[in-house]
Amino acid sequence: MAQIFHRSANSLSRLSILGVLLVVTALLGAAWEMQRAPYVTYQGVRQAQPVPFSHQHHNAGLGIDCRYCHTSVEQSSYAGIPPTKTCMNCHSQIWTNAALLEPVRESYRTGKSILWTKVNYVPDYVYFNHSIHVNKGVGCESCHGPVNKMPLMYQESSMRMEWCLNCHRAPEKFLRPRDQVFNMNYQEPTSLHPVLLADGTKYTDQMELGTALKEQYKVRTVADITSCNTCHR
Repeated sequence: MAQIFHRSANSLSRLSILGVLLVVTALLGAAWEMQRAPYVTYQGVRQAQPVPFSHQHHNAGLGIDCRYCHTSVEQSSYAGIPPTKTCMNCHSQIWTNAALLEPVRESYRTGKSILWTKVNYVPDYVYFNHSIHVNKGVGCESCHGPVNKMPLMYQESSMRMEWCLNCHRAPEKFLRPRDQVFNMNYQEPTSLHPVLLADGTKYTDQMELGTALKEQYKVRTVADITSCNTCHR
């Protein structure tokens, strides 16, 4: 029987298979990178808000503590968005006619809540509890980034599971004294800037401090806090 295909077809078929594999690999790689991109995670994206609230101005500029607005953060799983009355505690006396704050005044007059856009978002199938993190010595900045330097709030971290696990696998790298949780200018201990605990113990190394706080605050084992059902309930 006569040969139908030229011998070069063997090489072409091999190259075709290799080309398909390369294209598939490239597409999978692109998809992998895409789902990590800010377009998907919203990391670093400044969300439009009905009122352009500046954490930089209120926290760093005026020195307002996080808990003045986020009142439930130490007792509840939810940090809480302040009611309009909290805003009006100040703005009934200052900037009373500013056009920028008309949505706040309208909300106060009508009793209708301002529809803020959520910035730090975790999926519904993920359970996150603010109070447990605060009371175990995890600083606001560890998750939310340098809020005191944000004129407009944005999501500092990817909020992906791998990001959460980086902390849960080695919490001692991130823990700080409870009285420093809301300090946005907190510095990890060094020989030049040691951290002094309430019992008088001085630490110049974060790993030593974190290990001590892990025991003092009774942080659960790594096996426990990396277990699936800790966050997926």
